[in-house]
Amino acid sequence: MNLKELSAILGLSQTTVSRALNDYPEVNEATRQRVKAVARKNNYRPNTRAKGLATGRTLTIGHVIPVSTRHEIVNPIFADFIAGAGEIYSRNDYDMLLSVVADVDEERVYRELASRRSVDGVIVHGPRENDPRIALLQEVGLPFVVHGRAGTGDSGYSWVDVNNRRAFERATNFLLDLGHRRVALINGVETMHFANRRRAGFVTALENRGLRPDPALMRSEEMTEYFGFRAAHEMLSGPTPPSAFLISSMITAIGVRRAIGDLGLKLGRDVSAIIHDDELSYLRNGEEVPIFTATRSSVRHAGQLCAEMLLDIIRHPGQPPAQKLLEADLTVGMSTGPAATPD
Repeated sequence: MNLKELSAILGLSQTTVSRALNDYPEVNEATRQRVKAVARKNNYRPNTRAKGLATGRTLTIGHVIPVSTRHEIVNPIFADFIAGAGEIYSRNDYDMLLSVVADVDEERVYRELASRRSVDGVIVHGPRENDPRIALLQEVGLPFVVHGRAGTGDSGYSWVDVNNRRAFERATNFLLDLGHRRVALINGVETMHFANRRRAGFVTALENRGLRPDPALMRSEEMTEYFGFRAAHEMLSGPTPPSAFLISSMITAIGVRRAIGDLGLKLGRDVSAIIHDDELSYLRNGEEVPIFTATRSSVRHAGQLCAEMLLDIIRHPGQPPAQKLLEADLTVGMSTGPAATPD
């Protein structure tokens, strides 16, 4: 079915039908809903190229990944985010443009995306403290949403984030309530804002109990399995090992679990651990009973929210920035138990 045939069924002009399908504000809501209902009933789908010409949009969303973080593309966290965002793009007849660029070319690529109108908007991944990409995108006028926050002026742009500080403060308190006093933090790279917030929550919980954070029990690095293994092995082999770990990633936690086993210890009995697992689709935290006690937040859902927010900004320019702060659940699994001996 084409637009002309759909218009004939509705008894409306092709212009009115096209404007209703493309959410033009001058079409009243009752007409818009009627047009969309009849279009669905008759399996009408507009020609994407024609729709783009009619709206002046590319119907494409950009994701720019610097070469130095290209590992993110095969990271299950990134994959889950893209899967969630992709569901929203597909539902709204949008495509995705994924660009892997040299770090020195990142600013140029954003400027070219804006000047050439290659995309209608972009989603910014992995914001750093005081991330320069935010000011750049505001300067070139390209609509954007940040997955995370950059630490300053958070009310001046649109973002979706997890309450990392509260999640890690709560998780640390859980371990302290079990009698653990030497709790180690294995964190992500702390130039990333999410990692800074997690560290802050961890430190706050310790200090509120009158405990001084021990720098020897805090590690920060790219969240790989080997980093988790190496950091945990070194700390557990020391003269005053930790009795519990707070770990920023399911991937890193696999390495921590390997180190615990390598030293002849048992997770949940000799050493406790809480992770942030992001409810990953292809890296599940057990089945009926979780392997790890975890602060849980669906990154796939975050992808959906970011995409929905960005498409709304594109359709309704000039509106105030939108922000969404998600809370993480604390799910108890088999990886935590009372401190074996007083720390």
